[in-house]
Amino acid sequence: MKTSHRFDLAIQKLYSAFHNEQLHPECSMQCAVGNICDNHDAWKHLSDDHGSLQLNYVGMVHERIGRKFNGYTPTELLKIEAAFLQGCGYQLPLRHDNWKPLDPTNKNTLFNGLCSAVRMLCTLDGIRDVMDASKLFDYNKSEDDLEIVHCPL
Repeated sequence: MKTSHRFDLAIQKLYSAFHNEQLHPECSMQCAVGNICDNHDAWKHLSDDHGSLQLNYVGMVHERIGRKFNGYTPTELLKIEAAFLQGCGYQLPLRHDNWKPLDPTNKNTLFNGLCSAVRMLCTLDGIRDVMDASKLFDYNKSEDDLEIVHCPL
């Protein structure tokens, strides 16, 4: 499958951050977008709240002049970060009174967040979800096939 240069770089950076313990959802330099943006936090000034999909004035100006950060528009960066945070189990936007995972640096939490971020990266580039294993096993996932079984205690 052919992927874009920006997609390949983003995946490499996220992979490296995950395995080098340099991924933290609550840090704007170590979150998904922080890592994509070379561990700089300038992207956080594009919206008023971490995890928000709403561009602020600064974000709208950058969007309108065609500014890109490592290949991604301000709107795309906000979508990637929101997907990552939701995948980690956060209520968006990040605020002290919204719920969040007990251990934000737990590997399972981070992996779930990365899977969501990678899905969003695939969507933005118009490619199939590289995290979807159903193709590998020749299986079509359907929620209608789920059967709930109640077991007596």
